[in-house]
Amino acid sequence: MLFEEERKKRIVEFLEKHSRGSVQELSQETGVSESTVRRDLKELEEEKLLKRTHGGAVSLQSVNFEAPYSDKEDRFLEEKQRIAYKAVEMIQEGDAILLDAGTTTLQIAKELKNISNIKVITNSIMALNELKDCRNIEVSITGGILRPDTMAFVGPMTEHSLDMVRVDIAFLATNGLDLQEGISTPNMLEAATKRKMIAIAKKVVLLADHSKIGQVSFCKVADITEIDYLIMDSGAPASFIQKFKEIGVDVTLV
Repeated sequence: MLFEEERKKRIVEFLEKHSRGSVQELSQETGVSESTVRRDLKELEEEKLLKRTHGGAVSLQSVNFEAPYSDKEDRFLEEKQRIAYKAVEMIQEGDAILLDAGTTTLQIAKELKNISNIKVITNSIMALNELKDCRNIEVSITGGILRPDTMAFVGPMTEHSLDMVRVDIAFLATNGLDLQEGISTPNMLEAATKRKMIAIAKKVVLLADHSKIGQVSFCKVADITEIDYLIMDSGAPASFIQKFKEIGVDVTLV
């Protein structure tokens, strides 16, 4: 019989592999009663490791599931901060940069306050709120349809705003990162907005913590070859990073 922590780990791994699972399936997988599984699911949801559904649960990495922004903000926070520190080192005075909406790009916004004479365009309400009082930075917001789950502006109005500018660096967030399937996100409008961001940037920098590796969401954004730089935490497997480098992507681990 599995100990509690082993059992919970087995549940999370099952959901990541199959995207979803019923209480009955998880009971068979772990060898415990359905009532024990239900208790485990409740505790794992409180830890923001899955989302309970009627009769079971889904992985937070399910292809069509978008966890609310508040649920993602503190997940892998230290890793996101290290990624942001490294990303900011790429910015020079006089640059025009684009910040995609995301919990990692928010950490970049927090680090920009010490840089003068840059332009920032973003579709992120959270980034705008972070930068709104910075007199040393010219900040533009795209406008568009606001998605509460990601606190991001998306849609035709957003894309039209992006069409009017060109940036030195686009810092891009993602839900999924897979060598074969590329970069992906659960929402079609978000995917289209990210594609436009790639199109208007001289350099595209993808920011991702290691939990995104191997995940494939509903809507493809781009192939890996469309990215110039990847900044990721050191939890990424060496074999994965090596394949990125072979493709021609400049990879930095932090």
